[in-house]
Amino acid sequence: MDYFDLGKHSRKITTASDRAQRWFDRGLVWLYGFNHESAIACFREALAADPACAMAHWGVTHAAGPNYNRPWETFTPEERFEAMTTARGAADAAATLAGRVSEAERALIEAVQHRAPAVPVQDFGPCHDGYAAAMRGAHRTFGHDLDITALFAEAMMNRTPWKLWDLRTGQPAAAADTREATEVLEQTFREVEGAWDHPGLLHMYIHLMEMSPQPELALRHGDRLAVLAPDSGHLIHMATHIDVLCGDYHTAVERNTRAIGADRRFLEREGPENFYSIYRCHNYHFKIYGAMFLGQPSPALETADELIATLPEPFLRKMADWFEAFVPMKQHVLIRFGMWDTILAQPLPDDPQLYSMTTALMRYARTVALANKGDIAGAEAERDRFFAARAAVQETRMLFNNTCRDILKVAEQMMLGELEYHKGNYEAAFAHLRKAVELDDTLPYDEPWGWMHPTRHVLGALLLEQGQVDEAEAVYRADLGHDGTLSRACQHPQNVWSLHGLYECLTRRGETVEAPHIKLQLDLAMARAEVPVRASCYCRHGSVA
Repeated sequence: MDYFDLGKHSRKITTASDRAQRWFDRGLVWLYGFNHESAIACFREALAADPACAMAHWGVTHAAGPNYNRPWETFTPEERFEAMTTARGAADAAATLAGRVSEAERALIEAVQHRAPAVPVQDFGPCHDGYAAAMRGAHRTFGHDLDITALFAEAMMNRTPWKLWDLRTGQPAAAADTREATEVLEQTFREVEGAWDHPGLLHMYIHLMEMSPQPELALRHGDRLAVLAPDSGHLIHMATHIDVLCGDYHTAVERNTRAIGADRRFLEREGPENFYSIYRCHNYHFKIYGAMFLGQPSPALETADELIATLPEPFLRKMADWFEAFVPMKQHVLIRFGMWDTILAQPLPDDPQLYSMTTALMRYARTVALANKGDIAGAEAERDRFFAARAAVQETRMLFNNTCRDILKVAEQMMLGELEYHKGNYEAAFAHLRKAVELDDTLPYDEPWGWMHPTRHVLGALLLEQGQVDEAEAVYRADLGHDGTLSRACQHPQNVWSLHGLYECLTRRGETVEAPHIKLQLDLAMARAEVPVRASCYCRHGSVA
């Protein structure tokens, strides 16, 4: 192929070169699709065709700087120095050419100067605030310019990335521009022609709504974005942030399958040595998550294996803090589907320092597997090895918005809960599992959630096995979002595991009004499940195949 199919989005810029225009448009779509390295490469191709293309310099400046998923604070000192040097040089070049461009372009070039501080700084807040204020002025003048609107919304959101909403209250966060960003975007979608075909506007609205109490407001936006740019894997994928929150796990799997296909084409052409690889991993991560909720082990395991294969060890050695935590995703799948012997047959990593999160999660999985097989002494030995492995996990090791150490706090309580349960210490077990639920609920927001296997599925299953139907029912209602006790981000609507648990609770207490309605939902969910679902967790032996 000549180049990737990035759809039809174009912004006419000041240049006499068709080639420069074409490469600028490609760079702009990559920018909206968060493939910033490819965006820079395209903008530089535009400059090769037209060295006086001011907007290509603007593009390099913007793409080299921070974004919603990667604020300045997450760059290493070396990465930050390189990015700021690139951005500052491009910003200066754009400024020298600003006299020969349109007024809208000049507004963008003046605003982007704030993203590239001229001297090293420790506090980037004034940079974010200055850029957002400048883009607010640009939007005030050019309110029907869709690119300016999208960039303004992004500027507001980048002031407080992933902190747009207070999950506890469901209200916009006090320090964030959430209300203004919402009003600006929704008005644009209502009133401005072409807004529903704009990848940047759609992308920003999805991120804006996913932490809100009404993520369903972005369903149409996701449906549209998923088909706009056939070779932008991240833009295809973005809709699934909303699909999962609305309980549409099937669509989440299908769209991430398409996104993975697009990213395979990108990998073949560009290789894995780029930060965009984290977005490639994200698609696998999401597909695994959706398949687990559907009760489908085959696609979950196949995807987990491909995810591991796409992260070769030489690459991991360069960027382990960002990528290594994807490797043990398979352990969640194996536990979700009770594959105890498979867990125990796995070889542990040869390099536990490089694969620190992997080693810790495998020790967790082995403890759970041995406990479920009745080998309590073996499980206790693995428990101790888990503690040693967890202590070796680097503070800098992350899985998107969560530290691996925080995630492993959930693993610890889950592991101890199952171990105590299978030792017959039920009250101690439930205390650990309730603590796991508390830790799970209070993880920093992420999609997929930082802990892949909902803790309530384990707690509810074991409560039911001990006849504690009332608490189990409350657990399942909360997980499904039926009682309003959880933030929307912590709910898992329509998932087959909790529907089964809730239906069992209702029938065991003889309920006859609600039970038929839940049974209809359960039958629909079961129709897509690949395995029989007889309990919400395979740790409940009395009712699991």
